[in-house]
Amino acid sequence: MSKDLIFEIGTEEMPAGFVPKALGSLEAFLKKSLDSRKISYEAVLSVGTPRRLTLIASGVADRQPDAKIEVRGPQVKAAFDEKGNPSGALIGFAKAQGVAIDALKRVKTDKGEYLYATKEIKGEDAEKILPGILLDVVNRDFFAKAMRWGAYDISFARPIHWILAVYGVRAVDFSFGHIKAGNATYGHRFLSGTTRPIEVGSADAYIKKLRDAHVIVDPAERRSIIEEGLRDEAGKAGGRVLQDEGLVEEVTYLVEYPVVLRGSFSEEFLTLPRDVIVNAMREHQRYFSIVNRNGALMPYFLTVANTRATDMDVVRKGNERVLRARLNDAKFYYEQDIKKRLVDRTDALKGVVFQAKLGTSYEKVERFASLALHIGARLGFSRAVDAGERPADFATDALNPASLDRSNADPGLYAKCVLGRAAMLAKADLTSGMVGEFPKLQGVMGSIYARRSGEVDEVSTAIYEHYLPSASGGALPVSIPGAIVSIADKLDTITGCFGVGLIPTGAQDQYALRRQALGIIAIILDKGFRAPIDGLVEAALAFLGKKLLKGREETKEAVLEFFKERLKNQLLSQDLSFDSIDAVLSAPWFDIVDAVKRVKALEDFKKNPACASLVIAFKRVSNILKGVSVTDKIDESLFSLPEEASLYDTEKEIAPKIEGYWQKGDYEAVFSTLASIKGDIDAFFDKVMVMAEDEGVRNNRLSLLSKLRGLYWRIADLSRLTV
Repeated sequence: MSKDLIFEIGTEEMPAGFVPKALGSLEAFLKKSLDSRKISYEAVLSVGTPRRLTLIASGVADRQPDAKIEVRGPQVKAAFDEKGNPSGALIGFAKAQGVAIDALKRVKTDKGEYLYATKEIKGEDAEKILPGILLDVVNRDFFAKAMRWGAYDISFARPIHWILAVYGVRAVDFSFGHIKAGNATYGHRFLSGTTRPIEVGSADAYIKKLRDAHVIVDPAERRSIIEEGLRDEAGKAGGRVLQDEGLVEEVTYLVEYPVVLRGSFSEEFLTLPRDVIVNAMREHQRYFSIVNRNGALMPYFLTVANTRATDMDVVRKGNERVLRARLNDAKFYYEQDIKKRLVDRTDALKGVVFQAKLGTSYEKVERFASLALHIGARLGFSRAVDAGERPADFATDALNPASLDRSNADPGLYAKCVLGRAAMLAKADLTSGMVGEFPKLQGVMGSIYARRSGEVDEVSTAIYEHYLPSASGGALPVSIPGAIVSIADKLDTITGCFGVGLIPTGAQDQYALRRQALGIIAIILDKGFRAPIDGLVEAALAFLGKKLLKGREETKEAVLEFFKERLKNQLLSQDLSFDSIDAVLSAPWFDIVDAVKRVKALEDFKKNPACASLVIAFKRVSNILKGVSVTDKIDESLFSLPEEASLYDTEKEIAPKIEGYWQKGDYEAVFSTLASIKGDIDAFFDKVMVMAEDEGVRNNRLSLLSKLRGLYWRIADLSRLTV
C-alpha cells in the first residue's frame, strides 16, 4: 500500500536566486534518501515560493520490502579442523550472523569454496523511517550562505517559522531544533485574511488550500500568470513586452501571488539611450519595458506585485514616483558625462585601483592593450607594433582610426589603430557618473560615449564587446577587434591573479577566473583563432613584468593547467568521451581549435574496427617505453625477424603521409592511415621479443617502437583510449 507525502519548510522571504536551486537540491536529496532506504515512490515534485520550499512525493510505499542477503564467511578449509569439528572462526561467524552452523551453505568461487549465511531482513514501516529522512533533508547544507537565529543551534537560508510534514493523513513526528513538524501551513502574509494555521490533511488538498489562501505555490503556474499578465497589460498600451527571460524567472520567485501592474513615465526620458532606461528599470526595480511594433521603447513599464491592494492606483503611483527618481538620476549623470570625451577619461583610471598587487586600472589597460596588439599581429589581423610605440600612443588623436582615411590606409595599420584605440578606451567609462550609479552598464556606456565622441564604429563596438561573454553560455563578441580585446583583458586578469597568488579555490573565485577562462576558450573556438594559448600566456606574463610575485615558469604552468581543466570540462559537457579528451590533452593541446578538432576526429576513429586492437598494441608500446631512453637511429642490419623489417617498412611508408595529413589538419585521414599498420604491429608483438638479451638488438627494437609511437604521439596519446 502507498501514500502521498507532503513536506514544506516555511521561512522568512528568501532571495529569488535561492529558491529554484534549493528546490532542485532538496528534490534530488529526498529521492536519493528514499532510494537508499529501499522505499519506493512514484514521483517527487518540488514547488515553492520565497516563503516556502515544498516536496510532494506521490505513491510512497508504506514499508520497506523484506530482503534476503548472503554474507560470506570463512573458507571451508579453514572452517573445520582435521576431525571435521567447527573452527573458532566458523563458530564466531555463525554467532555473529545469528544462524546455526548447519544452516550455512557451501559456495564454490574462483578463489575457493566458502561458507555463506543467508539472512532474512524484515522491512521497516515508512512511518518509522521518514522522520529521519526528513530531518536529514532540512539539515542538509544546500545554500552558499546560511543563517542562525535566536539562541538556537540550527541554521538555514533564512529563519524557519514552520515545518509541514504529512504522510497519508498523519503528521510525521520529528523536530528541527525548536521547530516541531506538524500538519499546518500558512497562507499569504497579507492577503490570506488570517494568520491562523491552515491544516493539511493530504497532499491533494495542499495546493488547493494554499491557492484559496492567495499562495500560488507551483512556480510554473505563477510564471504562466505573470507572462499572461505582461502580455495583456503591454497590449493595452499598444505595445509588447521587451523579452527578458531572466527577469521573468527572477520575479517568478519573488512573489507568492503575482499581480501585473502597468505604469508610465515622462516621454522626456526617452531621449536617454535605450540601454540606460531598460537598465534603470530592470536592475533597480525589476520592471519590464514595453516596445512598439518597431521595437522602440514606449513610456511605460510593467511590474509584478506580490499583493492586490484595495486601490492599485496608489501602488501604481508609488512605482512611478520611484522610477521617476531613478530616471532623473540617470538623466543627470548622462548629461554630465557627455560633456567630456571618452578619450579624456583614460587618465582618471590612474586613480582607480584594479587590485592592490596588480596596480591601477590604467596599468591594467596598458598591459592588455599591449597584449591585444600582440595577439592581433600574431593572428595576422593587424600590423605589428613599431619599435618604441607605446599603448598610450593609441589614446591620442594622432592615432585615432577616425583620422585615417580607411580607403587609402594600409589595412594592417588601420586594424592596429582600431585594436590599440579600443583597448585603451575599454575601461574609460568606469570613471563616468553613469557607470558609478549603474555598474552593469560598463561597456555599454563606453560604447555609447565612444560613438558620441566621434570614434569609429569598430572601436565603439569593441568597447562593448570586450566584456563578453558576461555569463556562462552568454553572447560572444561578433567583431574581431572585440574578440581580441576581450581575450587580452581576460587573460591579463587570469595571469595577473595567478602571478600574485590569487588562485581560485573550490569555494572562492573572487575575480571569476573560471568564467573568464571559459570565455576565452569560447571566443577562440567561435572565431577559429589559431594562436596557441601557451604563447598568449607567455606574452601576458611578459607584459606583467615586475608585478609578478611568483616565478614566470611556475605561473605559466599553473595557468595552462587551469585552462586545460576548463577545456576538458567544456568538452565533457558536449558529450565527448573522457578518454578521447584525455588522449588529445595528453598530447600538445595549446592550439585549442586544433585540439578540439582532434578530439572529434578521434571519436569517429573509435568506430573503426581496427581501433580496439591498435589501442591494445599502443598501450603495450607505452608500457614498454615507460622510463626508457632511446635514440631515433635504427640499424636495419640488426633485424633478425621479418616482422621487424615489415613493421619498419610500413612505418617509413606511412610516416610522410601522416605528416602531410597532420600539416593539413586532416585527422580523419591521419587515423585511417594509422589503422593500416594494424596487421604489421599485431605480427610484430606476436613474433618479436622486444626486450632481447642482446643490448644492441633490444635498443634497436625499442627505437623502432619509439618511431611507431611518434606517428601519433603529438596528435593524441592513443594508449589512453579505453575502447
